[in-house]
Amino acid sequence: MSRRAKKILIFIALTFLLDWSMVYIYLALGGSANGLMILGMAYMFVPMIVAIIVQKAIFKEQVAKPLGISFKMNPWFFVAWFLPVIIAFAVMGVSLLFPGISFTPDMSGFFNSFKGALTPEQIDQARQQLAGMPAHPIWLGVIAALIAGTTINAVLGFGEELGWRGFLLKELSFMGFWKSSALIGLIWGIWHAPLVLQGLNYPEHPQIGMLIMVAWVIVVAPLFSYIRIKSRSVIATSIFHGTLNAVPALAVILISGGDDLIVGITGLAGFIVFAIIDILIFIYDRFITKEPVNTMLKNI
Repeated sequence: MSRRAKKILIFIALTFLLDWSMVYIYLALGGSANGLMILGMAYMFVPMIVAIIVQKAIFKEQVAKPLGISFKMNPWFFVAWFLPVIIAFAVMGVSLLFPGISFTPDMSGFFNSFKGALTPEQIDQARQQLAGMPAHPIWLGVIAALIAGTTINAVLGFGEELGWRGFLLKELSFMGFWKSSALIGLIWGIWHAPLVLQGLNYPEHPQIGMLIMVAWVIVVAPLFSYIRIKSRSVIATSIFHGTLNAVPALAVILISGGDDLIVGITGLAGFIVFAIIDILIFIYDRFITKEPVNTMLKNI
């Protein structure tokens, strides 16, 4: 077995073993689904930790430069920061094309989703508080997402990105851009399984949601890889990851109807938007750019 193959297999085995064991132990000790969000934060740091262990401790190689830890700014950092907001609004637009989905700028659909969880009086109080805000909540949400995307969410995103787009993309670079992105997406999607099966991302459909998550991550992965390669930095993908994790509410706050399999960033609407982005990447890279992504991938 080659050195590269050993590194890849050890990374995948350790990452899955530690993360899946973490969820199993948490549930075995009586942890509830309500606490999965906090557990998920710890879950995100394991790929980073394992990448460092494999790269530095086991194979005695450098970490920072080979894995793309670079703070050297370039335009792709700003693409990584603002693109998730554009994606969220695009997902909202695609959602409105489905039957039974309606546009509710007064956020009535958003408030209706809380029926049963909040009393009518609490919902009315929330409406009044939002009405007194200096700007529509969606614009405040954009600002909050952009701030989170470059701070706490970026730190959490880095926990994953150093593993997936730092370590694994480099080791799989021999496969080329599209094949390596698809394989990383498959691994990344399956890695989510324990959390998704407990109701994260698809609380209404956890079982089928697991299959949807794998398909969704495969279609999302090329954009992550593209930003990593073009920016020459895993920090940029961490910002993209962090901001993308901060914008899901923007895609559904002004619509009513549908469920978690249809609307939202991780629903069918989001799948369609990312599939269109993949097509645009293919066209741009094949017919327009003078610096093909496969050429750059060899040098990351």
